[in-house]
Amino acid sequence: MELDLSKESRLVFQALASETRLKIIRFLGNQKKSIGDIADYLKISKAITTRHIQQMEDCGLLGSERGINEHRNKKIVYLKVDNIHIKFPKKVYSEFQLHSTDLKIGHFTDFSVKPTCGLATVKEIVGKSDEPKYFLDTNRVDAALLWFSEGFVEYKIPNLLRDNEVPEMLEISFEIASEFPISNNIWPSDISIFINDIKVATYTVPGNFSDTRGRYTPRWWNDHFSQYGLLKHIRINKLDTGIDGEKYSTVTIDSLKLHDHPLMKLRFEIEEDAKNKGGLTLFGQGFGNHDQNILINTYYSS
Repeated sequence: MELDLSKESRLVFQALASETRLKIIRFLGNQKKSIGDIADYLKISKAITTRHIQQMEDCGLLGSERGINEHRNKKIVYLKVDNIHIKFPKKVYSEFQLHSTDLKIGHFTDFSVKPTCGLATVKEIVGKSDEPKYFLDTNRVDAALLWFSEGFVEYKIPNLLRDNEVPEMLEISFEIASEFPISNNIWPSDISIFINDIKVATYTVPGNFSDTRGRYTPRWWNDHFSQYGLLKHIRINKLDTGIDGEKYSTVTIDSLKLHDHPLMKLRFEIEEDAKNKGGLTLFGQGFGNHDQNILINTYYSS
């Protein structure tokens, strides 16, 4: 589950602000329990327990079902969420000037992918799933969702820097998850990011999320398929490369030699020697929790 500081996320924060509800979460773990089991464990009434359970169901932390056989009249509850990520507002670097590019998911210029794989626009699947040839379909330029188990996709974008503009920082933001048939919230994948053929970082995304519907994911998209990713910010400055403020490599913006390249190459890859080969899913405008494509910001001074 991914949270931000919006009103929609407030219900989750409120649900977690209770020692009783935290005890329920710890008691459930990876098991399914009845209301009576939980009430007995907490030594409180079933009525009070039910109110706590309902609050956590309403915000998506818990799910419920009816028991089977002799337990068919009992409500059984379970955890729907494996982990929670909190997204804070991005910083604004007002001391620099800015060139910005909005890059659509389907505008890749090179690829090599293996199933499971596919593309989708906000209206439909492009061609057929799990057939790499459809990554060359003419409709792929409208794709707002892209996924594959192995391989890479590469984009080329114009380098807007002029001769008298000194690059100070490159920021790339994108919504990303791993790839698992249907979905799996715990399915780590080591995703390497290359700029101008230089590997700037390898980020391990923890899963392929479907515990809740993506905020912008179209209604026709199956509930059990990947719903959203995590919004990541790669920032390459004069000192190093970081993701969301955490250092990932010693690559600096000077290492990229941006003035030597009229086009900037950006590649997302599952490398053959990756420890966690869990695939990749990229979310664009119209899918996931963040209504954006891949955004590339080049901060510069004159």
